[in-house]
Amino acid sequence: MIRFERSSLSVRVAVGGAVFLGWDEAEPSPSYALPGPVPDVDTRAVLEPDKDGGWRLVSERLLLTVSRHGTVEVRTPGGELLRRDLPPRWWETGSAGDGKRDEPAGVQGAAEPEDARATVGEAAAAGRDEAAAPRGLEAGVPPVSRGGRWMHRSQVAADARFFGLGGRTCGPSLPDGSYPLHGRAAATAPDAARHGGRVPDLTMPVQLVVADAGTHLVFHDNPGEGRVTVRQGLEGRGSGHDRPGHSQVRMSGGPLRYWVMAGPPARVLHGWARLTGAPALPPGWALGHQHAGLGAGPGRRPGQVAAGYREHELPLRALHLDGPAGSAGHAGHAANLILRGERGRRAGLPPLAAELQAQGVHLVSGDDDAGKTASSAAGAQEPSATAHDSAGFALSQGGWAGVQRDGGTWCGEVATGWEGLRESLSLVVGLGLCGVPYSGPGIGGPAGTPSPELYLRWFQLAAYFPLFHVRLAKGTGPREPWAFGGETLSGCASAMAERERLRPYFTTLAHLAHRTGAPYVRPLWWQHPRERSLRDCGDAFLLGDALLVAPVLEEGARRRTVRLPHGRWYETVTGEVHEGPGEVLLDAPLSRIPVLARAGAAVPVTGTDGGTELEVWTPAPGRRGKGLVIREAGAGRGEQPAPAERFTVLRRGGTTVVMREDGAPVGYPVRLRS
Repeated sequence: MIRFERSSLSVRVAVGGAVFLGWDEAEPSPSYALPGPVPDVDTRAVLEPDKDGGWRLVSERLLLTVSRHGTVEVRTPGGELLRRDLPPRWWETGSAGDGKRDEPAGVQGAAEPEDARATVGEAAAAGRDEAAAPRGLEAGVPPVSRGGRWMHRSQVAADARFFGLGGRTCGPSLPDGSYPLHGRAAATAPDAARHGGRVPDLTMPVQLVVADAGTHLVFHDNPGEGRVTVRQGLEGRGSGHDRPGHSQVRMSGGPLRYWVMAGPPARVLHGWARLTGAPALPPGWALGHQHAGLGAGPGRRPGQVAAGYREHELPLRALHLDGPAGSAGHAGHAANLILRGERGRRAGLPPLAAELQAQGVHLVSGDDDAGKTASSAAGAQEPSATAHDSAGFALSQGGWAGVQRDGGTWCGEVATGWEGLRESLSLVVGLGLCGVPYSGPGIGGPAGTPSPELYLRWFQLAAYFPLFHVRLAKGTGPREPWAFGGETLSGCASAMAERERLRPYFTTLAHLAHRTGAPYVRPLWWQHPRERSLRDCGDAFLLGDALLVAPVLEEGARRRTVRLPHGRWYETVTGEVHEGPGEVLLDAPLSRIPVLARAGAAVPVTGTDGGTELEVWTPAPGRRGKGLVIREAGAGRGEQPAPAERFTVLRRGGTTVVMREDGAPVGYPVRLRS
């Protein structure tokens, strides 16, 4: 605890490297974001005096300095500046009728550790200027941040880019602007009107900042309403005078407390998952194609919809009667849906559920109960009344930090049209960087009827999202692939076939997200955050470490430019080789979108016999590759973890060799690609 004349700052270094900072005696608990007790303190961290009366906290992964005026600097262990948090400001509302206006109150005064602090009287005797204090509070009286509004301003490197803040449609890299926060409650229709239009259903005060100096995440643990304003910096271009980037967090009340963690992106997301809870593991069938909602009109009964997929030989894995589809058209609906595929019961559904189950289709029905989750699937017990069911996986439209512990999100609203196609990619990448790896907006948008070309391009993109589904709601046109003509149906069938082929890879990514917090869908800079050209690239993404997906986001496009990260990449269809970093122009016919595989990758896929095999891409000369397989072992949080099988790929005497790292036989058929 560091005491100032008008405030106090509590600093806590947790095991794992996360650092907590709380102003005015704010504690890390209670907190919805934390799944259990506060992480243990890292006893190796050292607090020592710094120059000019400040203090320095040295830990394994971060170096913090606190000036005597309350400025906090967060640095790498090597001393590179990541962020500078300026002293916070509070606003206290005057009593009714006393004629006072809201006034700001700052920190003021020199810093002292808890065991060597001066009292207010001693500070005055030492000659501190009490008259210079802000007018909002009397001298020496700390502001009550839990009741008053506050503002927290920060500076970051001039080259830094901001990501996160929940599900945002304008990213993945957030442009300059002001972003509303809606707390734990999902956005409501009045919220949308108040903020002048559509608002995301899932917002959270989580910023991921990427710069040459390093990557760090900051989480302001306050579930109230507020606003975050970001502005990118500007480098001096040789003059040496850089303008830093800025972030400003304003909250309507509640504690001013926040967590900071830093390191490579994978380590940061792992630390975030350790702090707020591991992402829930979806049931295996939830990694296949799903149809949500029945719509209106002839042929809309559940059995008829399932029969349509069967007739056109399209692999449907789940049919939702309501839940996502039924509530998607209402911006204020915070309904959740628990996915359970082995047990479930609802009047009138068991015969149909059993019939669909025999065809490999899970029937899922959801009942909304004032925002609480309740659902059932084929053969289950009566609906649960809570989302915290150990055997369930909840799909939410709204939520907050920690929502990943119970499941994922169908993302809420995007625009209808080509704009919405790009927005859906921004949402999924942004949510993944906030620790919510399982997500995906409905194909085609929330209203109207997309053109056949838009529907197909959306379908091709969604086939690489964790949640791959079409949804019908009131006011939407048809969403079945066969409703858009033969060419579209053929393209959709190819996309669904590729998704089924990649099911073992998606299963591996699901387990990896559950264990490490790493998202399935990752920005291109994931492994190379210092590659500046990749930070602003929002039209392509990595699926795990092995695949690069470049969707077509413009009407009429049949070729597109793709920016490649460092390394050798193979086009998965043609086998053509490209070297990164750099840009390449690739064919993108209506029948497919460009997908590239990293050289040396060993990707688990479904073979022709239905079993798992390794698709291995020849490594570049002098380089090694790797692969990982984690097989399906159930859903929820109560299953025993499946073993991770790791592989090394190398060239030996002109031949590509695959070896299992534990020395055991590979155990899978190997198909070489080059």
